[in-house]
Amino acid sequence: MSDGVMIPEDMLPRDGRFGSGPSKIRHEQIQAIADGASCLMGTSHRRPPVRRLVASIREGLTDFFSVPDGYEVALGNGGASAFWDIACACLIDHRAAFGSYGSFSAKFANEAVSAPFLDPPAIYSSEPGTYRIPDPTEGVDSYCWAHNETSTGVSAPVKRVKGSPAQGALTLIDGTSAAGALPVDVCQTDAYYFSPQKAFGSDGGLWFAVLSPEAIERAYSIEDRNGRSADGRWIPAFLSLTTALENSRKEQTLNTPAVATLILMENQIRWMNGHGGLAWSTARCAESAGTLYDWAEASDYARPFVTDPAARSHSVVTVDLDSDVDASKVVETLAANGISDTSGYRKLGRNQVRIGVFPSVDPEDVKALTRCIDYVVERL
Repeated sequence: MSDGVMIPEDMLPRDGRFGSGPSKIRHEQIQAIADGASCLMGTSHRRPPVRRLVASIREGLTDFFSVPDGYEVALGNGGASAFWDIACACLIDHRAAFGSYGSFSAKFANEAVSAPFLDPPAIYSSEPGTYRIPDPTEGVDSYCWAHNETSTGVSAPVKRVKGSPAQGALTLIDGTSAAGALPVDVCQTDAYYFSPQKAFGSDGGLWFAVLSPEAIERAYSIEDRNGRSADGRWIPAFLSLTTALENSRKEQTLNTPAVATLILMENQIRWMNGHGGLAWSTARCAESAGTLYDWAEASDYARPFVTDPAARSHSVVTVDLDSDVDASKVVETLAANGISDTSGYRKLGRNQVRIGVFPSVDPEDVKALTRCIDYVVERL
């Protein structure tokens, strides 16, 4: 054991996976892959068995998010990082305004900065540990920010910027580490997009998006116009949102998806909907997060990194440790005892732990984790 610290077995969580993404995958999901070994794995994604799987996912997400009439659930290859490029190519017409308050919200903004066919974006920034929603901005056609900043454990409100519908501006929300863990009204968005390796307990490599009629209309308008105009916008098939939509309506993707990822996702959605859907999963995450924040606030060596309680994430919890407590040694010792993925975000560079408390994580295991951290710190 690291530094010789062995945590008593009866103190350990039953499952020691607390990753912020990829996150814990339930054993029942792995069994679902085994059950699909002969009928799904190794079969064509354009044949009925896999298409039925995709249909179940789209229907399940529609129920889970209470998707209103006219909105559509689409999916495609490449993960949320690919969707940033899709949004730049197919949803942002000329100029966007961004909230930038951490590594991932900044990355989307930087994609728009790099897009040669877009005007320079308006970027509203704040320090890590806080959030910044874009102000009403003249001349923009899209407002973009992250529901949850995975790097810092900050959650931001999801509500249309004042005046945005009147100016014809879309609201594009990155829900990657929020979808399924934090409350959301998708009616307040035009694209609520995410990868499945967080709350949905799957693997990466796919993106899902709940799209409004306005977003769909925008995508067709941009892609049709660029088929006839000379503004320099090339939209390859892989980044075409209309192509993804038309394939999604056929319950498939443009190119071959990871079928195992789809199986994991479908099983998780059924599990979450079976327990009560979004209300159940967000309450479960809030319970786990509350345990961590209460523990940190009561601790004499730890404190929540996000100082504003209203901005504290209920899916990814970041906790600063005092300088005389080496977070890297704490993380190393926990890992040696079977408790994994508690290190802080590397680029943030703080002396902290970061805990993923997505729906698959048992709140009782979170309580056990706090006791284990105390035990380790006392002995290092």
